[in-house]
Amino acid sequence: MTLIEDYISTIPEDRQAKLQQLYTTIKLLVPQATEKMSYGMPTFYLNGNLVHFANAKNHIGFYPTPSAIETFKHELKDFKTSKGAIQFPLDRELPIDLIKKIVLFRAEENTEK
Repeated sequence: MTLIEDYISTIPEDRQAKLQQLYTTIKLLVPQATEKMSYGMPTFYLNGNLVHFANAKNHIGFYPTPSAIETFKHELKDFKTSKGAIQFPLDRELPIDLIKKIVLFRAEENTEK
């Protein structure tokens, strides 16, 4: 079991499927990324922090950096966002296609460094 899978196993069962879906999606898109825990959150690292995600009290938090939030702001209009975070409501499916675009954007951005 990986560090991230260990983290997911500690989360209430009703949230584990979404976190596992998010984890699997990112892992498939950037298999070369290193997995670690950073700031207490599952983190994918590729030439720097790529994305973080975490279980929160009322949502699933996804942290793709401010550049990704700005780049995808029109597609994120249905979600609560802040400078570097997106809140995915627990009562909705994860927007996997949008997550894929954001992760690939971040991978390209970090590869250009």
